[in-house]
Amino acid sequence: MPQKLSVFPAFFRVAQKSVAVFGNGDEAFAKVRLLLSTEARIVAYADQPEAAFEAFLNANGIDTIRKPFDARQVEGAVLVFAATGDAAFDRIIVAAARERKIPANAVDQPDYCDFLTPALVNRAPVAVAIGTEGAGPVLAQMIRAQIDQLLSPSLGIVASLAASYRDAVDRLVPRGVARRVFWRRFFSGPVADHVALGDLASARREASKLLDAAGGVRGHVWLVGAGPGAEDLLTLRAQRVMMEADAIVYDALVPQAIVDMGRRDAERLSVGKRKGCHTKSQDEINHLLVRLAGEGKRVVRLKSGDPLVYGRAGEEMAAMREAGISYEVVPGITSAFAAAADFELPLTLRGVASSLVFTTGHDLTGSVLPDWARLAVSGATIAVYMGRTVAASVASRLMQAGLPQDTTVAVIENASRAERRLLHGTLRDLPDLETRTELDGPVMVIIGEAVAGANFERSEPLAAARGNGSGAVEASAKRETIWN
Repeated sequence: MPQKLSVFPAFFRVAQKSVAVFGNGDEAFAKVRLLLSTEARIVAYADQPEAAFEAFLNANGIDTIRKPFDARQVEGAVLVFAATGDAAFDRIIVAAARERKIPANAVDQPDYCDFLTPALVNRAPVAVAIGTEGAGPVLAQMIRAQIDQLLSPSLGIVASLAASYRDAVDRLVPRGVARRVFWRRFFSGPVADHVALGDLASARREASKLLDAAGGVRGHVWLVGAGPGAEDLLTLRAQRVMMEADAIVYDALVPQAIVDMGRRDAERLSVGKRKGCHTKSQDEINHLLVRLAGEGKRVVRLKSGDPLVYGRAGEEMAAMREAGISYEVVPGITSAFAAAADFELPLTLRGVASSLVFTTGHDLTGSVLPDWARLAVSGATIAVYMGRTVAASVASRLMQAGLPQDTTVAVIENASRAERRLLHGTLRDLPDLETRTELDGPVMVIIGEAVAGANFERSEPLAAARGNGSGAVEASAKRETIWN
């Protein structure tokens, strides 16, 4: 569960309103400089300002009251900053403001702050405020510097131009999807490009073209790979389209934390698709995607791993084509790659394994042995998806194909996630996996000679029932042979 803030971020309206700053030195100087980025009427109460501060006040024409503090001086202000450098004196100023129900801030005294001053990125009328609740002002400044580099210097001009079109958009563009798409294109297309070049006339022409074409918004579907589960393995493209989506249709294996990364007001629809718990059939999912896109919505179909690896994307793409719906595939990191990374396991290894097979355990349960099973005998690495409940059959069929029983096996539950679990052993140990009922997350099994090159220091023996770690000893010996 995400941690909660002790403050509520908000912006005060201060244009043409009085903001009082008390102090003579650096602390007051810093607050006045910050306030100069607003349209507030700044009043500095400084009876003996330091030389640099006094020169700054004079140069900027700031009202300055050169009198000792009097509690009545706070009256009429919408905000009060106590920045005298004397903690006890600052508390007296805050008390006077609070008595008159005026929000006040005492520098470096969180308990005497009704509001906190953020690190500010100014692209007026756009502002980005970064706060740390007083815990790390230096951290806030570091974040501010990073955001400042990301945002175009012309962003504020684009925002001001947008304000001049708002009435026309309200009249001509329907609420909902059409209006969101209009503004998205306004801020990220030719309009913004021309503003960045200083060509406002061309920017206005492009904005007018957008307005003329705004009525015909068509739906679109993105088939997005959510990756193996860790939020920071989601691709940048996936993050971008999730922020554009009007609806997010997601599977049960996609963590809620990743679903929550979508646009806050997007519709969220769970379609299940987990072993033994299918809340919707594939046909129903196909119809749902077509219906949502047919309503003009931009839809993210969010799948665990990569949509093209055991993700039923082929059927969904066929449904989109048949319905005339535009779509795009956004690749994700498939679970086999994340599992191998967790184990520091080379899926291919020069001189040992030059090929890689992706399969599901159920491919090895039929009466006919798949042709690829014989590849394992010649050194291919086999990555088995969803193999826990058929582990005994998988082991039996591969040994039937001729794979030695001492072939190294790695098992990973919840690959890439904080709660991942790693197990190791040999092919003859693999049937023990079916007794591991505590493994209730997605499980990946990797089999092959290259697996012996993995790092087994953080994993536990798969053959727990035997408890003698024989699989680990054999794997370790093989690792030494492979690398030496």
